[in-house]
Amino acid sequence: MVKNIGLVWLKDDFRIRKNYALIEATKNHNHVVTFFLFKKKKFENQEAQKWWVSKSLINFKKKLNEYNISLEIVKTDTYKNFFEKLFNKKNFSIYWNKTYEPDYINFDKYLSKNFKKNNVRFNIFKGNILNEFDQIKKNDGTPFKVFTPFWRTAEKFYIEKIPPQERKISKCQSKLLFFKNTISENEIIPKKNWFKKFEKYWIPSEEHALKELKNFITNDIENYSEGRNFPYTAGTSKLSPYIKHGQIHVETIWEECFKINKKGVEKFLAEIGWREFNHSLINYFPHMLRGNYSKKFDKFPWNKNLKFLTAWKKGLTGYPIVDAGMRELYSTGWMHNRVRMIVGSFLVKHLLINWVEGEKYFKSCLLDYNEANNVSGWQWVAGCGADAAPYFRIFNPILQGEKFDKDGNYVKKWIPELKNLPKKYLHKPWEFKDENILKLGLDYPSPIVIHEEARAKALNAFKKI
Repeated sequence: MVKNIGLVWLKDDFRIRKNYALIEATKNHNHVVTFFLFKKKKFENQEAQKWWVSKSLINFKKKLNEYNISLEIVKTDTYKNFFEKLFNKKNFSIYWNKTYEPDYINFDKYLSKNFKKNNVRFNIFKGNILNEFDQIKKNDGTPFKVFTPFWRTAEKFYIEKIPPQERKISKCQSKLLFFKNTISENEIIPKKNWFKKFEKYWIPSEEHALKELKNFITNDIENYSEGRNFPYTAGTSKLSPYIKHGQIHVETIWEECFKINKKGVEKFLAEIGWREFNHSLINYFPHMLRGNYSKKFDKFPWNKNLKFLTAWKKGLTGYPIVDAGMRELYSTGWMHNRVRMIVGSFLVKHLLINWVEGEKYFKSCLLDYNEANNVSGWQWVAGCGADAAPYFRIFNPILQGEKFDKDGNYVKKWIPELKNLPKKYLHKPWEFKDENILKLGLDYPSPIVIHEEARAKALNAFKKI
């Protein structure tokens, strides 16, 4: 039996570059085995991500083969059960990168305690983040609750750190298998095959993430401040699924951005800053993962309306910019950030449906679903989060469409039943009267609520709290 194998627990770490746990393991061991734990319950409401994870495993396994490193998928009911069996083995050392969700942070403490107790060598590394979340605090030692001062402090802290010398993964002596009863990547793929559409839009690999970053920096970052608002143009990086699953480290994004001297860089990196801020929030205020950050919203008179919720999910609200966004989400596993705000505001403030329902649906459909970003984003829109949008900020879906999809190209792409409408009516089809071109209520639904009435109702409800 080979002694002292290096085990690397992969979570959201499908990369070679800046994978600190993997780099350290290959430095210390001639035989390294990476493993991914597939906990079915974790993916119960994350159907889209099953596709991304299964494809990532296939692609990453090929990459690891070049270094004589095996990748094994182990199915488990709970992480605890899996590791309890592992504590009794003695012929390995184990490495992993942190995941910045409270449950994982607490589980790291449990593993540390038990590996020490069993005299197993282990090492935990910084995960896919610029700064450890607990490094960024106000002068009085308390956490930030407002983004701008947080990011000002976090950015300065990161810049002033001495950057570690870039280290690379080493090739191992030979491949080795460690676990019994492993499963194949195909067992993770969702049963419903709607995900087939994703293959048109995404290649879940590290190489493709780096290619997308290079393409964005070369062609689009200069216009990012403006371009990111228009859903039909290629104004955003579309790196979010790659960041979520660790095909690219945010340090790599930072470094590549600072190699160039272009406007747009600061604005783009501030989006990375929001991600850092959100991870700080959920760890300092974990109650927001279970409900409202702001407790006064616990008494908000939400509307339980399954008909409205279903229409919103299916992109059949009668408001084209909202419906286009929801259809883009279902078809591609992704939605433009400006449109995420519009559809979120519509659900919460036009339909008065609890943000939790939207968060749950996004969790199911988004390839880039990240607990911190999703929960914080929804609470920002609802007005019940830290540094949230004020309650009276209610996006007008007609004006938002006319402003950010002026020619209606985004709407026509995702709602082909409106493609023959004159531009003037694309964001308010109910005003168009030619039934030879569009039969409202038959070809495309009438609005499920009237904007002015819904806005007044929302303002009244929000004022009560």
